[in-house]
Amino acid sequence: MTHITRRSALRVTAGSAAVAVLGAHRGLAADKAVTVGIDLSLTGADAETAVRIRDGFMLAIDEANAKGGAAGYHLNVLLLDDGTATAGQYDPAQGATNARKMVADPAVVAALGPMSSTPGKAMAPIFSQGNLATITPTSTNPDITDPKFAAQYRPAGKAIYFRTVTTDAYQGPNMANYFADTLKVKSVYGLDDSGAYGIGIATAFEAQAKKRGIEVIGHDRLDPKAADYSPALTKIKSLGAQAIYYGGDAQAGVKLAKQAYDLVPTLIKAGGDGMYGPSILQGAGFPAAEGWYATVACPHMMEDAALQPWVKRFTAKSGRQPSDYSITAYDAVQVVIDAIERVAKSGKPVDRANVRDAIAATKLNTLQGEVSFDENGDLRQRVIAVFQVKHDTAHPVDDLIHQYKYVGVAPQV
Repeated sequence: MTHITRRSALRVTAGSAAVAVLGAHRGLAADKAVTVGIDLSLTGADAETAVRIRDGFMLAIDEANAKGGAAGYHLNVLLLDDGTATAGQYDPAQGATNARKMVADPAVVAALGPMSSTPGKAMAPIFSQGNLATITPTSTNPDITDPKFAAQYRPAGKAIYFRTVTTDAYQGPNMANYFADTLKVKSVYGLDDSGAYGIGIATAFEAQAKKRGIEVIGHDRLDPKAADYSPALTKIKSLGAQAIYYGGDAQAGVKLAKQAYDLVPTLIKAGGDGMYGPSILQGAGFPAAEGWYATVACPHMMEDAALQPWVKRFTAKSGRQPSDYSITAYDAVQVVIDAIERVAKSGKPVDRANVRDAIAATKLNTLQGEVSFDENGDLRQRVIAVFQVKHDTAHPVDDLIHQYKYVGVAPQV
């Protein structure tokens, strides 16, 4: 799953679930190259989603290097996988190992990722102690950047966890508003997959649902490695819930979609961005995925006319269709490039401390609009896009644009 450009060499680090992609330009002196670390969940249930995010990162990096780099600095890449076969998805212990690898390499001036908030919680304190900024295009648990938890996730003080998406403090509650205002849901049963992301988004959704007068009949926690969710689904059916809201990723989500189709086919079913992506479409298939609502923590951009040249470039280079998170990944790289360029222009050393400070001060026009961060590293833009899976037999099963029908923006809290 490693992307290699013409100027890249490949090194596999044995026993670490890690891959490094090195792309130093032969014509540049050693001090005119820097390394960007990338952490993704390339092994397990979310691999297909991860590949599209990786390809968004790599498109931006390869395009920058083709133009001479960032302020003349060639961008090398250290690509690390926090997914393991044992976990079947992301593994926070592997994420922590990957963060230590990045921090230990003085050439790494910035990081990208992780995809999910569970490894993010393990990685953030390590990044903080190493003063290494990371920009995630998908990790949405708000605790990591909440100042209430600063001692835990940024013990060195400064913000180091930046996002080109908003958080579940908005993704969950805004979807609860959509349940109330658009779907007219009166009762819902909550589920999560035991991970930091799943628990966080489900909790936030349910709190707002209650505020909006929706009865939350109950809540169950699913084991993502378990095979049978019928006890929970049978209970939901017996209690007469009108809807299910699931917080979690694809490992449990695929099985939930299949079994919910068999046991509660007429219920309204929805989830966060863990239910958006090729991993869900391919894993659950049709008719099981049909009708599910899902959100992404950014504006829906792939169908905008102005972005079609970018979509064509992405597809031509990667051989696959992008997702909206391919765009937030591409934008995350633009933030790193812009930060390096501003540091270089100032005459300061292009090191991780100065790049971190420059990232924190970002105000940059990107594919999704202006990216700027608050004092905690959170994106100031808070748009949540809503989709519903509608099977389009004229297109491939994993065609995101044609299988996920965009239905609008969730009402903001």
